[in-house]
Amino acid sequence: MKKNSFLVLSMVLVLSLFLAACGGEDNGSSGEGGSEDPKLMSMLTGGTSGTYYPLGGAMAKVIKDETGIQTDAVSSNASADNVIALSEGEAEIAFVQTDVMANAVEGTNAFEGKAVDNVLAIGSLYPETVQIVTLADSGISSVEDLKGKKVSVGAPGSGTYVNAEQILEIHGMTMDDIDAQNLDFGESTGGIQDGNIDAAFITSGTPTGAVDGLSATNPVSIVPIAQEKVDELVEKYPYYAANTIPAGTYGMENEVNTVAVLAMLAVSKDLSEDLVYKITKAIYENTDAISHAKGEFITLETATDGIGIDFHPGAEKYFKEEGLLD
Repeated sequence: MKKNSFLVLSMVLVLSLFLAACGGEDNGSSGEGGSEDPKLMSMLTGGTSGTYYPLGGAMAKVIKDETGIQTDAVSSNASADNVIALSEGEAEIAFVQTDVMANAVEGTNAFEGKAVDNVLAIGSLYPETVQIVTLADSGISSVEDLKGKKVSVGAPGSGTYVNAEQILEIHGMTMDDIDAQNLDFGESTGGIQDGNIDAAFITSGTPTGAVDGLSATNPVSIVPIAQEKVDELVEKYPYYAANTIPAGTYGMENEVNTVAVLAMLAVSKDLSEDLVYKITKAIYENTDAISHAKGEFITLETATDGIGIDFHPGAEKYFKEEGLLD
C-alpha cells in the first residue's frame, strides 16, 4: 500500500513539474493577453503619395533585420483609421499624428464617444507640417481666401481633416464655408494640377513627394498662417507647434510660416514587453539604416517629445534605460 502511495505521489510531482515548465517557457515573449508574439507584423502607414508609406517601408526593414519578424508596411487612410485598425486588432504597429492619438485616448473630435484604451505609444518621429497647397497664380494668399473654394481636407479618417477643421475654426470658419473634398495627397495635387480643386490641406513631413511632383510642373505656393493665428491655435490645442517651411522648398523664394504636429508610432497593447522593447531599440539605435530623408529627423533625444498618451511597457523600459524617462 505504501509502495502504491509513493508511486502516485511521484507521478503527481512529475506532472506538476511538467505543467510548470510548460507555463513558463515563453520567457516574456507573450503579449498581455497571453498569446504568442506574431510571426508577421503589419505596419499601417498612409497614402502611397505621402511620407508615411515610403518611410514605413524603410522602418519595417530595420525592424525585420533587428527582430527577425517579417514586418510589412501597408498603405492606409492614415492616422484616425490607423488607430481604429490597431484597436480592432487588424495590425500591430501604425503611424499616427500625436494630435489624433491624443483625441483617440480622450474620446474627442473623430473619436467622440469612442475612446480607445488598447493602443499605446512607442515614440515620436519627426514634425509633420500642415501645408495648405495651391498654385502660385491661384490668388489664394491667406486662409480666409479659401472661403467658397474647392479645398481638399484629406482622406476620410485622416489627421489632415482634423487639422483643416481646427485651422478653419481659428479663422472663424467651418467646413461649410468651403467646398470640402475628401482626397488623399496624390489626388489632391492631381486635382490642383488639373484645375478641379483650388487648394489642399496636406499634413506631412516636408518636402512631401506629392507636392514635389506638382512643383515640378507648376509653380506652387503654400498659404501662410499669420503669427497671431498660430499663437491662438497652439494655446487652444497644445499639440501644435509653430513651424517654418524654408525658402527653396518646392522652388518657393520665401519661407512660409505655418504649424506642425508630430508623427509618432503607436502599437497594440497586446504585443509583449520584450518584443516592443526590441522594436523600440531597433528603431532608435538604427536611424542611420532608415533609407529615407526623414530618417535624419528621427532621434533618441526627441523620441518622447509630444507624446500625450501612455508608452507601451516595452518602450518605457527602453527609454528608462536610456535616461529619457524617470
